[in-house]
Amino acid sequence: MHEPLATALLLAAAGVLLAAGVLVSRTSGRLGVPAALLFLAVGMLAGADGLGGIHFGDYALTFRLGTVALVLILFDGGLNTPLSSLRGALAPAAVLATLGVLGTAALSALAAFLVGLPLPLAMIFGAVVSSTDAAAVFSVLRGGGVSLRGRVGRVLELESGLNDPMAVILTLSLTAAAAHGEPPGWGLALEVLGQLTVGALGGAAIGWAGRLVMTRARLSAAGLYPVLSLALAMLAFGVPSLLAGSGFLAVYVAAMVIGAGKIPYLPGLRRVHDAIAWFSQVGMFLLLGLLAFPTRVMGQAWTGLLVGLLLAVVGRPAVVAACLLPFGFTWREVLFIAWVGLRGAVPIILACFPVLRGVAGATGVFDLVFFVVLVSTALQGGSARWLARRLGLEEPAAPAPRAVLELVSTQPLSGEMMVFRIAPASAVAGARISDLPLPPDAAVMLVLRGRQLVPARGRTELTPGDHVYVSASPADAALVRLLFGQAEEA
Repeated sequence: MHEPLATALLLAAAGVLLAAGVLVSRTSGRLGVPAALLFLAVGMLAGADGLGGIHFGDYALTFRLGTVALVLILFDGGLNTPLSSLRGALAPAAVLATLGVLGTAALSALAAFLVGLPLPLAMIFGAVVSSTDAAAVFSVLRGGGVSLRGRVGRVLELESGLNDPMAVILTLSLTAAAAHGEPPGWGLALEVLGQLTVGALGGAAIGWAGRLVMTRARLSAAGLYPVLSLALAMLAFGVPSLLAGSGFLAVYVAAMVIGAGKIPYLPGLRRVHDAIAWFSQVGMFLLLGLLAFPTRVMGQAWTGLLVGLLLAVVGRPAVVAACLLPFGFTWREVLFIAWVGLRGAVPIILACFPVLRGVAGATGVFDLVFFVVLVSTALQGGSARWLARRLGLEEPAAPAPRAVLELVSTQPLSGEMMVFRIAPASAVAGARISDLPLPPDAAVMLVLRGRQLVPARGRTELTPGDHVYVSASPADAALVRLLFGQAEEA
């Protein structure tokens, strides 16, 4: 086939798969099924064993593209994680991301060994499934609209963003040991400590430097800011990785530092990276679905179901309860955090590595991991919202505006634009704009009422459900928030 024709066919097939994945995801909320599971299903249906008949078995390409996708997803997660959310959540999340991963890896390896896997493969399996997956957790909590009370949601999101490095280090080290026929030594503990330290410090440094550059740069077009932030995401992963640090941790930390700064076009940046993260998530799960052979995966059904249930019902809850014991969590919070420790793309991508290293039996481990991910995503992800309601942990979220207005500026502005939703119990509900005790340097700019733009005149009355856009100087911002309440994301 001629090269232009082959390229056109490849792009057409990719477009069909992406469109199918996106359109199928619309049923996610109605069916109570996580979108990630639907993306995997579309990929499997298009694969060699499915209706599409597409033969794909490139583990190396999947590993590389999956790594890039995870970098972009973690960067988006970090941009949307305010530093204020670390208060009260960082310490428990850090314990879960380190000791929790080690404990889960040990118990998962024990379960796999008891059901018949040789010890080296059982240890690799335990390491691969030891971490929760940021893409799956963000998809269920943020994409699924699950709003949680207190620090539960913050702990889950921070844990999923911070625990990938430990799982990666364990998987690579145990795979190398199995490939060479040698047990891992005590140097593994020092390697873990070194990677986490370099990753955290490197991410903070790149984030701080990137924030400085983005604040002072005078770019000619707003579209160049996302290009610059993508470059920072790549640097945040690449540089610490080359220095023997954890690139995944560095990306997440760098994005949090950048997102905490007063940089131009920040709301627009968040929306661009949200779109990039969704593209990465859809593409990654479709690719992983293509890589799987359903007939082989189903051959691991009984073993995968047993190990997956042991991990979800026994292993993860026991480890979470032990890790969170010193932090004063209630049993309801512990139960929810334990149950929503979702496995997703990260374990499948990590399971590619033993196959690439030629470890005997690694293909069987990949199929087993894939089935465990299916069980985790369907069972735990599908019941997350129901469980949050049953445990009384769900917090009613304010409805999103039917339209989103954005003030775009490529230069730093001296003022601040804030958006508030008028609740029925709000102090300003029913008041006219002219009667509001606004500070001298603050003004109501616009009112969004459903799909109607209402000019902000003195006689305009604020009604419950309105989204009010207010500009204020930094000195007056606190007084404006005191008057209107909690600001929305602009």
